Parts: sequence; structure tokens; C-alpha cells
Amino acid sequence: MATRDTLHVEIVTAERELYSGEANLVSAPGTEGRLGILPRHAALLTTLSPGALNIKLGDAEEPIFVSGGFLEVSNNSVIVLADTAEFAEEIDQARAEEARRRAQEHLAQAQSDVERAELLGALERAMTRLRVAELARRRSGRRLEIPRSDSEQ
Repeated sequence: MATRDTLHVEIVTAERELYSGEANLVSAPGTEGRLGILPRHAALLTTLSPGALNIKLGDAEEPIFVSGGFLEVSNNSVIVLADTAEFAEEIDQARAEEARRRAQEHLAQAQSDVERAELLGALERAMTRLRVAELARRRSGRRLEIPRSDSEQ
């Protein structure tokens, strides 16, 4: 339950619930710019761009890659409905690098604006996944204690 100094955060995809817990701050990649959500934030509904969503609680932080979706703030609660999302340590860097390379190669051969736009989106997602994984690897700060289901361990 959210307290005066925290807000409740839920991050879900069609496949799973990534996070359900408290936070002092949620930093998210909105389509109009970076969002900082603090306790008692005004009601808000916005779309998300591919990027790093950070949950902070005390001196702990949890970086999560989101590929897009929606973020809603209401009644001291943040709900993120992400197209896809993964914890930074779940990102397969070799797979993301291969996706980046493949998108760049195909981009040079794109036949239409629609194909070019799809490839640019794929390139942005791959590069952002790599950035999130690298930032999390470099950080030496404390991570949030998040209970994982047996299938996720």
C-alpha cells in the first residue's frame, strides 16, 4: 500500500507482471519527453517510447526496458501497460546486437517509407535495449528486491 512518501507501481505486459510494489520515483520515457512521477502526482495518461523505465525506492533502483505502451497515474498509483518489457539483467546483449546489425543492413535496402519506418523502429528498440543493459551493468548501486516466479529464475 502506498504511503505518504511512496506510490504504488505496476508494470505489466500481455505475457506477465514485471513489477508490483512501492516506489519513491518512477522515471519513464514518454513520447513527449522523459517523465518523473513522484508520490501524489496529478492524474496523467500518456504513451511511452522505447527506453529505460527506472523505479527508485530509497537508495535502490531497478532499470527496466520498455518498448512502448501506456502509463497512467491516478490516486497515487502508476500503471504501465508495456508492449514488451524486461529487466535489464534479462536482456540478451548478443541477441540485441544482432537485431541492431540486421535492422541497419535491411534499412539500406528498404523499398518503401513503411518498410523504412518499421526498420527504424526495430533499430531504435535494439539500440535502446543495449543502452539499458549497459547502464545497468555499469551501475554499482543497490537493486530493488523483486520476487521472481520460479519460471523467471
